[in-house]
Amino acid sequence: MNTVISKKEERFRAFSLNAPVWQVVLSVSFPLALYQSLNQLFKILDSVMAAYISPSAVSAVAYLSQINMTFSALGGGLAVGASIKVSEAYGAGDFDLVKRQVSTMFALCALLGCGLLLILAPNITGFLKLMNTPEEFIKEGRTYFILELFGLVVTFFNNVYIAIERARGNSGRIFWLNLVIILVKLGLTGWFVYGLGGGMNMISAATLISQGLLLLAAVVNLNQQGSAFRFCFKSVSFRKTVIAPMLNLSFPVIVEKIAFSLGKVVVNSMSTAYGALTVGALGISNNIGGVTTNPQNGFQEGVSAVISQNLGGKKPRRAVGAFWWALLMNLILSAGLTALSLLLIRPLSILFAGDDGDFANMITTIFRYEALGAIPLGANAAVMGLLYGFGRTKVTLFMNFCRVFVFRIPVLWALQQFTDLGSASAGIVMAVSNVCSGLLALLILPVELYRIHREYGLSNFHPLALPHLRSL
Repeated sequence: MNTVISKKEERFRAFSLNAPVWQVVLSVSFPLALYQSLNQLFKILDSVMAAYISPSAVSAVAYLSQINMTFSALGGGLAVGASIKVSEAYGAGDFDLVKRQVSTMFALCALLGCGLLLILAPNITGFLKLMNTPEEFIKEGRTYFILELFGLVVTFFNNVYIAIERARGNSGRIFWLNLVIILVKLGLTGWFVYGLGGGMNMISAATLISQGLLLLAAVVNLNQQGSAFRFCFKSVSFRKTVIAPMLNLSFPVIVEKIAFSLGKVVVNSMSTAYGALTVGALGISNNIGGVTTNPQNGFQEGVSAVISQNLGGKKPRRAVGAFWWALLMNLILSAGLTALSLLLIRPLSILFAGDDGDFANMITTIFRYEALGAIPLGANAAVMGLLYGFGRTKVTLFMNFCRVFVFRIPVLWALQQFTDLGSASAGIVMAVSNVCSGLLALLILPVELYRIHREYGLSNFHPLALPHLRSL
């Protein structure tokens, strides 16, 4: 097999390996940050529309969506492993391997999605009870969750597709595709809820339709002639040399994301001690907080791709330099978006709560605590991008495990046992968790940089010395 890449893909490869690092990081990461911001806007508007149906509907959507995120971690973890190894092979110029990796990851998604549907679809009620879902949420959201499950399988494919587009430098395509998909989704949801008077099931139906359109775009874009990123059945390979490197990276990420999502489900379940609406307020606060944290994830994903490409191209010093630029950009972005969110939190809480003043106050109180951790999470996201790019996914597993099972659940338990702070505890625990996660990342950073410098033979490392960014 003699696989080639298109002229556009060759130009981007040269740009990634040779252009000023800050330009590469910004050009790859900024569209991804916009894409993540649009996704978060969609979640917020979804919640607003659910709130129009009823306060219990928005709480049910917040709770059940978090359970759904636990399963989306499977596809998300596979996408991370695929992105790292595909970017590395792309940077190294091994286009045959790129094609085998792309094709194999889509085949794995098909197997994973079919297995999930066969196991869960017939047993939804029992599963939701196992997840300690409040009875009123099961009654109101059973059909909603089934529809979400089908949408989740489609999202498995879309996550891998987005990771592949990211690996070949098509961040702009990701942004524009998702802009169209989100506009379709919001238009359908608005029509279903406001025009037809539909319930929360129609919100999920709109999601399924819009994600299907993105899958259709993936089918078209990954079947273009003259591209190493083209899906091909003949290139699907479950040989150890092809699949093992991707799964070795993906497995810790899958465990990490599942544990993180399950931990959030546990927090939601514990928060029901303050009443079902507290879960809704916490979910809304998380969504508003995502205005800051989701763009951080865009820079995390972007810099990990840039790092992997430069490692494949035998340029480890540029790879490390990409991290420092991502860290600087993330901190600036986080400070600005956090300030904006705090200025707008009161009108936003009223938008969600409508005439329910107590619910609006609950949202505001929880978010003001949660916002304290936004800037530390910016540092955490940049460090995670560094670790993903260098394939240190076992370290990221440890970091996210601590974030939920050390800094979050035990803290909430202590607040419930030893204080009478009420629903404010849900916000306090988010602040503690996010701040501690950022501090942990900054403690791990010099250790991992030292290991990277030793492994790749880079000189002039000092754990307290910052690089001269102009030279990177």
